[in-house]
This record gives sequence, structure tokens and C-alpha cells, in this order.
Amino acid sequence: MPLRHLLLTPLLTTLLAVASLTATTPAAGSAGTSAPRVLNGCLTSVPDPGTTEPVRICYTLFKPAGARAVKPVPMILHSHGWGGSRTTDPAAFKQWLDARYAVLSFDQRGFGESGGTAQVENPDVEGHDVRALVDLVAATRWVRKDAPGDPRLGAIGGSYGGGYQFLGAFEELRLHGKPIFDALAPEITWNDLNRSLAPEGVVRTEWALALAAAALPTQALSPAVYQALVQGAATGFWPDGSLAVPGTPNMEAFFERNGPRYHVSRGRRLDIPVLFGQGTTDSLFNLQQGLDNWRTAITRKARRHSIFVGYNGGHVLPAVYPTGVDVTSDPCSTQLAGGDFARLALRFMNENLKQRDTGLQGYGKLHLATPASTCTTVKRVTADTEVSVGTVATTETGGAALAFPVAKGPIRVAGSAYLTGTLTALGLNNRAFYGLGVGTTPLDAALVQNNVMPLNELAPVNGEPRRIELPAVAVDVPAGKTLYVIASPISETFVGMGSRTPGVVLLQDTVAHLPVVPSSLLDQRQAG
Repeated sequence: MPLRHLLLTPLLTTLLAVASLTATTPAAGSAGTSAPRVLNGCLTSVPDPGTTEPVRICYTLFKPAGARAVKPVPMILHSHGWGGSRTTDPAAFKQWLDARYAVLSFDQRGFGESGGTAQVENPDVEGHDVRALVDLVAATRWVRKDAPGDPRLGAIGGSYGGGYQFLGAFEELRLHGKPIFDALAPEITWNDLNRSLAPEGVVRTEWALALAAAALPTQALSPAVYQALVQGAATGFWPDGSLAVPGTPNMEAFFERNGPRYHVSRGRRLDIPVLFGQGTTDSLFNLQQGLDNWRTAITRKARRHSIFVGYNGGHVLPAVYPTGVDVTSDPCSTQLAGGDFARLALRFMNENLKQRDTGLQGYGKLHLATPASTCTTVKRVTADTEVSVGTVATTETGGAALAFPVAKGPIRVAGSAYLTGTLTALGLNNRAFYGLGVGTTPLDAALVQNNVMPLNELAPVNGEPRRIELPAVAVDVPAGKTLYVIASPISETFVGMGSRTPGVVLLQDTVAHLPVVPSSLLDQRQAG
């Protein structure tokens, strides 16, 4: 048993003393002992890098009615998205409190009432913050324990509120050989921040600026990191240390350790059930980021006890050029749980934290929403079908997006896709953007789910082999329509990130590698 589970540190003893003095009140609109109790407090964590002043992390703790040492309850951790703050209204957690879960919602470093500056889920900084909160939960007498210092613990939250879940579980695994968290339910979060914010080194301009702006009200980012995001959006080059700009940090290095990809590269995988929620139309942490987490962040055994849900939503910007879709729906949660993702998360936690059989189905599988709001269920999402496309060409500094036919419907595609071919682009800093689309002709073909992925060649190339990632998708192409590869010189998600010199990007002998669902499954479509 780790030493930290045997002894209360002086810091933790102080925290408990402070907590005992903080006012605890019934939920608004409730009376008597049936109301949840609400406690607000703060704990002390490590200083920001390069400083010596400890940082406070503030939280709100919700205790369900009837919870006490002889009738302990599981705990659910919750935190907010980027630019947000913790939830203090018990009404927001009514389904959890009514089901006899405690909830602790906290302000992440740099946001809300917490101090410091956001290091964006750095193990050496926010890792300490989350571990301190777990220690606080572990010392709470009315929280259910699996062992001394080991609370029965689940976690919820989306985007940045999904990032802390992976960080906390991986850090506990690194330090203590087990993740301490018993189940996670992260939504629309990332696998690799560098790959999300600047795939192939091409900055997602609109998102870089949006994230920088969201950090301004609380000055959550250090001035240098804020400047780097703005500079990347302005120049089209992700600050990665290759260009010596005084005062600008290397963002590749800054984000290197801040996500599941880093922990997996160190040989760590989580052996706990995870309910993944990812946006199929998300243009920041796209569907592939979630699929990478499913494939790499948890063990094969854990996948058998986990569920992946892709829904139409997430971090969504209008897809005007190239044209995309505009749909918000969650048919797979409806199919699995008879409601939205929040209802699905409650059933998932009931089964995995309370060992209650709710009849929940879908474990070990990926359930992906299509643009038509149907749900496609598969066990694998790897590309298993090759289709020759021929030549895929696009101009560089301007011009129309072009569509190249791949396959006629009916066909169902669900998962990761990519192109291979020989590339010729004779200009400097050649860029183009690629995605899958559907239409009746090349003229009306539209992106399947709002996403494109970039090609970025700094030097001229002539007939060299290349592999180009396409956005992961789930789509049914009906009879009478065709699946296309769409190639564009520009994208409004990457606004201003096109080629710097005129020319043509030519991909010859192109092969589309697609995750095609067998035709025997085409009649099993289930409407949301």
C-alpha cells in the first residue's frame, strides 16, 4: 500500500480543517435532510513553472442526501471546458445526486476562482492538481472506498473537462501502478494537442484564435503561450522551434506531454472502462482523435468493457468552404440508452461503479452517427478496402474545391481513411486540404462531416510517394449518389493557411483506403 494512503499529510490535514469551517448549505429550493448538501472550498497545489507561490484550486462538493460513513456513496469528478468554470448549482447534477452519487466540480488552474496559469493538462502541474483533489476525496469519510486511500471514483466532462480525466488516471497509474479512477466518461477531447491544433504543422486558425480569446478574461495563459497561438494563426506556421522568434515558446515542446499520446508513448495504458463521446462533426478534436484514444489509451481488455459513441456535434464551426453539413444529433446514445449522452453516462457509471445490471448494451463496440442521424455500429474502424481514384489535383493559392469519384452508392463507410499516391508540387510551401464528400455529381458534392486534413510540403517535390490522412467519417452513401475525395486549395477552418506560392498539387496513382462496412450490414441501419 503506498505511503500516501497510510498517512494524512500536514497539507491534507489543513485542507480538512479548512473544509470543516466552510459553510455547508442545503440545495436551493429544498428543505430538510432530503436535500443535497453543498460545500465550497479550495486546496493548495504546486506553483506555476518558474514561480514559487503555491496555487489554489477551488471546488464545489455536492453530498447527496443520506450519505454518511456507514452508507458511503461513489464520487463523480467533474470539470469544465476551456474558458469555463466549475458548476456550483446542484440542479445541474440532479440525475447524479438522485442516484446517490456525490459530485465534485472544480475550477481548473487559471480559470474560475482557481489561481495560476493554465499549462493545458501538463502532468507536472495540472497532474498535481487532480491528484490533490483525488486525495481530498479519498479522505472524505462518506465516500465509498475500495481500499484505504482508494475511493470509488468516476469522472465526467467535455473538451478540457475530458483532458483532466485522462491526465488524472494516467498520473495515478504512473505513480501508484493503478489509475485509482474506476471509470471515465470523457467527451470531445483530444489524443494529441499538437496534432489537433496544427495537423502537419498547419494551424487551425479559427480555433487557435478562439482558444486564445477564451483565455483572456482570466489571463489563463501565460503571455508567451498566448502570443504563440496568435503568431501561429497570423503566420500560418506552428511555432515549433524551427523559427527563432524571440520570446515565443516551442509549442511542439509545450504540448508534447499534454495528452494520452504522450502517456501511451511511455508504455502506459488504462485498464478501466471508458465511455468515449466524440463529435463526428467536430473540427477541433475531430473524430480521429477519439478513435486514437479508443485504440491506444486503453487496453484490449478495457475495450471489451468500454463504449465509443460518435455524435453530430462537438467543437463545430460552419463548413462553408469546402461545403459541409449542418446537423446536431445523437442517435447512438438514443439507441443505447433511450436518451442523450448524459443519460448514457449515468447508466454506464451505474454498471461500472455500482455493478448494477441496467441492461446496457454496446460494450466493446463503436457507435457512430451519420449525417442522416442514423447510428452505425462496428467493432473495427481501420481502413480495409482500397479503391483506385487516379489523379487528384488542385490549384494552390485559389480556385474551386474539386471532387473526384471514389465509389457509387449504396456503400457504408465508418472509421479512419487515407490516401496514398505519388505527389508532385513544384512550388514552395505547397498546401492543400482533403476530405470525403457525397453528392450526385462532382458539382454538388459536400463534405461528409465538416472536416478536412491538410497536406503541407515546404520544399518542391516531384513524383514522391505520400500518405495523406483523411478525416474519419461515418456515412451511408445511398444508391444514386457517389462518394468523392474533395481536394481544395483553402479551408475556412484553416483560413489563411493555403499555399504561399501559386502552382498545382498533383497526386497521381491515387488510392483511397476506406473502412467499408460489409454490404450484409447495410440493411441494419437504425434511425435515431
